[in-house]
Amino acid sequence: MRYQGSAVLVTGAGGFIGSHLAERLAELGARVRAFVRYNSPNSFGFLDKLPAHLAERVEIIPGDLRSHEGVEAAVAGVECVFHLGAMISIPYSYAHPEEVVATNVLGTLNVLRACRTHRVPRLVHTSTSEAYGTARYTPIDEEHALQAQSPYAASKIAADMLVESFQRSYELSAVTLRPFNNYGPRQSARAVIPTIITQALGREKILLGSRDTTRDFLFVADTVEAFLAAGEASVSGEVINVGTGRETSIDEVARLIGTLLGRPLEITLDGARVRPAQSEVRRLVADAGKARRLLGWEARVTLEEGLQRTIKWIGEFLSLYKVDLYNV
Repeated sequence: MRYQGSAVLVTGAGGFIGSHLAERLAELGARVRAFVRYNSPNSFGFLDKLPAHLAERVEIIPGDLRSHEGVEAAVAGVECVFHLGAMISIPYSYAHPEEVVATNVLGTLNVLRACRTHRVPRLVHTSTSEAYGTARYTPIDEEHALQAQSPYAASKIAADMLVESFQRSYELSAVTLRPFNNYGPRQSARAVIPTIITQALGREKILLGSRDTTRDFLFVADTVEAFLAAGEASVSGEVINVGTGRETSIDEVARLIGTLLGRPLEITLDGARVRPAQSEVRRLVADAGKARRLLGWEARVTLEEGLQRTIKWIGEFLSLYKVDLYNV
């Protein structure tokens, strides 16, 4: 599909990746329906900051993914659904597994049922590299075993299986993207890169839970381009990794951020931020060959460039972050 003039729905549109995707779709001329979680202050997250010429192309729909009626109404009449809405905090999932499962599993079921009812031509579902757990081999391809090492990961695996079941049972045109570790402007400090940057800009010492775990860090602009490509690609029933293929330790990231800021960072390990031993995912790095073959997509922003852009944005909006609550 071409996005100019097309009606699309983005769930989780007020969040980190969702707001970037909704904004990019509006730039491309799509008629964007943005599903955001209802809250009493009536805040639409980062969509509140959209420029006026883009905001007029975005229809905000407050609701809750757990509401079948609300999701049905949001899906009606669109040509493509980008399903990014989810509860994504791993620490929160330890304490509130029922809420996480209800949102991520029941919410996805509601989206799937609505897409089937309204005969939506295309669904792009969002998975997570956490579904793989610690790598049994690297790079990780889509045939790698799934390992639920947190309640969050379990909820996402269950959601992925629901998507597969609807594609097989009802011939729903769906593709699942499995992004690796996203970062960039607007990301909350629950994630490691903004955690390091906000601390480096606001305090002398950097507190981290682990330094030797490795991740495949993917800049958000590249992630958005993968979603756009998936929305147009003539493939269905596929799970597709989205990553760079570069494996970087948390310690390396912290040192690189220090270099970009012009000073070495003093790092202290903090036990309060350490995952339970059997829950910690030690290594993640993507084999993104399938994305290149099926979507014509590959990551273009280097880690160094992405960190520079992220540092600049966080520096301008540091007041949005609660530095003393960095591990929430």
